[in-house]
Amino acid sequence: MAEVVARWRDLKQPWPAAYAGLRHAEALLAGKPNRTAATQALRQAHGHALTLGARPLQAEIEQLAQRSRLSLATPAPSTPPPEPSAAAALGLTRREQQVLRLVAAGLTNRQIADTLFISVKTAGLHVSHILAKLGVAGRVEAATTAHRIGLDRAPSAEK
Repeated sequence: MAEVVARWRDLKQPWPAAYAGLRHAEALLAGKPNRTAATQALRQAHGHALTLGARPLQAEIEQLAQRSRLSLATPAPSTPPPEPSAAAALGLTRREQQVLRLVAAGLTNRQIADTLFISVKTAGLHVSHILAKLGVAGRVEAATTAHRIGLDRAPSAEK
């Protein structure tokens, strides 16, 4: 049936293409429904009907879409997910990023613990995890990495 729609489109016959698209969508919804293909066929048929000003055909397409609970609205193009921050790309969690900022500021584990309301042991574990993830030997190298990726300049997102 899709070939019929395509053939009418190739022949530059939008009205028969729209009508065939409607019937194609009906066929796709009968029996074992293929909702994705039916939605696509209805959207194309609806577009042709709108262009032609074919109100009865447009109404029939809209009624089928409503009965079948299909949307004729073209979905907005999906935006790609935002690029991960340099710290996230290194595998650092939000909390580890907060700790790394404080390490870069020169704070000790005790001061980090007091600032973030965590235990000294937890602060030490975070620092150890950060060093391992960054592949550095000490706090100075971690602070250098934080400076290089701009983490020491980023506003803190602590809540």
